[in-house]
Amino acid sequence: MFGMRRAPRLSHGPVAIVSSPWIVVGAGVVVMVVLLFVALGAYRGRSPAPDDAPAPPAVPLPSAVAAPSAPTPVSSPVSPAPVQPGLSGRASGLPPSGAAGSRSPSAGPSVGPTTGPTVAPPPSRAPQGQPAMSGRYRVVQSFDGGFIGEVSMVNASAESRGWTVRLEFSGGRLVTAWVEGVPQGTVRQFDGGFTYVSGVDVRPGGSVSLRFHLERAPSTPRECTVDGVRCSGF
Repeated sequence: MFGMRRAPRLSHGPVAIVSSPWIVVGAGVVVMVVLLFVALGAYRGRSPAPDDAPAPPAVPLPSAVAAPSAPTPVSSPVSPAPVQPGLSGRASGLPPSGAAGSRSPSAGPSVGPTTGPTVAPPPSRAPQGQPAMSGRYRVVQSFDGGFIGEVSMVNASAESRGWTVRLEFSGGRLVTAWVEGVPQGTVRQFDGGFTYVSGVDVRPGGSVSLRFHLERAPSTPRECTVDGVRCSGF
């Protein structure tokens, strides 16, 4: 008929796919089914691990580092108590400290002997047989016509003492007699000698020397005494 228009035909290609959505949905379903079968085949193809297969090594867990312990003090060996006669070697039922519940008497502080300050003893008296004042004779200097002699004395007693020296020669003349550094004493002459009485006491343990100048006399005296005790040294 000449009055009717023909409807245009749908073109094939992308336009047809877009115009028909069921084609896209069907293609997606096919792709998913294919992927599912591929996954199932891969899972079935894996073989299970044999029972005797070695287990993987266990990873060691970190352990805490132990702090160094302090050295244990070594106690000295205790020597066994001496065995007393008449006592049994069997152990008693009670502990060494006594029965349970009993109170041991508390020991008070031990008071030892107190020592006071050491006091030096006073000088003792002269030993038995030793004179309190002893003297020693010697010649200090000799020259033509005379000499200078000396009597050295020591006080061995515990108290200060005076002294008397007696010298006797076979002849001669006394020029002078003296004691150095102390007050002078008293001189008494006699035929062939003299006596000298001290002018100051000698302290305990102290010493003093008497010197004299004698002319026309031998240097060795016939007699030399201190408080009646014979001198030494001649």
